[in-house]
Amino acid sequence: MKILQVIPYFVPAWDFGGPLPVCYELSKQLVKRGHEVAVWTTDALNARSRIAQRTETIDGIEVRRFKNFSNSLAYKYNISSPIGMALAADDIKGYDIIHIHEYRVIQNAFIRSYSKKYQIPYILQAHGSLVTFFQKGWLKRIFDKLWGYRILTDAAKVIALTQTEAEQYKGMGVSSDKIEIVPNGIDLSEYENLPQGGEFRRKYGLDDNERIILYLGRIHQTKGIDLLTRAFVRLSEEVSVAKLVIVGPDDGYLPALKRLIKELHVEEKVLLTGPVYGRDKLEAYVDADIFVTPSFYGFPVTFMEACATGTPIVTTERWDHLDWLDGQVGYVTPYDEKKLTKAITTILVNRGLAEQFGANGRDIVKNRFNWASIAERMERIYANAQKGAAA
Repeated sequence: MKILQVIPYFVPAWDFGGPLPVCYELSKQLVKRGHEVAVWTTDALNARSRIAQRTETIDGIEVRRFKNFSNSLAYKYNISSPIGMALAADDIKGYDIIHIHEYRVIQNAFIRSYSKKYQIPYILQAHGSLVTFFQKGWLKRIFDKLWGYRILTDAAKVIALTQTEAEQYKGMGVSSDKIEIVPNGIDLSEYENLPQGGEFRRKYGLDDNERIILYLGRIHQTKGIDLLTRAFVRLSEEVSVAKLVIVGPDDGYLPALKRLIKELHVEEKVLLTGPVYGRDKLEAYVDADIFVTPSFYGFPVTFMEACATGTPIVTTERWDHLDWLDGQVGYVTPYDEKKLTKAITTILVNRGLAEQFGANGRDIVKNRFNWASIAERMERIYANAQKGAAA
């Protein structure tokens, strides 16, 4: 099967977060299964830089990059403007199936148009981007009226990460028979040889006795990092050796976060590292005593990364729900400073509980979220979409 993946950013543009590793890992697995996989994307690397190479092969994936009109718009507002992709859209007639990642991006409008022209079915995976109650809600609603609803209804299938997202698709007019719930996955081979404990601590001058509370992800106002910081101040009164480590690229909230840290007088107890990748990221997970994301939507890859490294998780009920978290790999609390503090403290002071949550997490990702089985399932979805288009 010849498969085209369309995404606004691709390897090595790791700063963009969630959908990128999903598309990358899925594409690698599909190549291993004997398929020809291509990715169409933009040249965005981060808010300031572009990727010079227009075409290359990465792990057997043929990558084709189109120049963004504005890299800043792409990074700050997720408004991709790939010059040339529309002109090249006739080339999609050479593919059997198209898989679109992300929802409200402009290139989806002409990908939809050309897929209809050449009768090539496409799959849409919104990656948790359907909701309009976050920032820029009015812009999202304009997009929906101009292009979005047609992109959704003309898709052969849509992929939901959770039942919550499946209901949101239905609320936007997608029929139930088009919706498939497929979780994100993880490549367990990357976790077979984990770094030795202590590497991250040594790099950043952290003592062995300090208890690390790790946040890893984009530094954005919707992530609840302000709640975590306030809870940390309260927690520090009970666990004096606690250290809050915030890892990730700035997504507009870093200046406000720094002001908050200063206002709360915890500059000495909070470490801001910026983004880390690859082996450095694994070192952060390995040395962390607990991983905390106060607010999430969809199916964060970071949750599975934490589980694969045996790191217990604490999150809240805000925005979304995953049925395998609470009481199994950690705690899910109300979005409340006191409740969040109590959950984190409980794990920090109870080593046996932390070890049990860590062991449970390893088992869950191994049995439920490995990429090999998810790619096999996606392969069947592609095949069924093709059959439906031919009928």
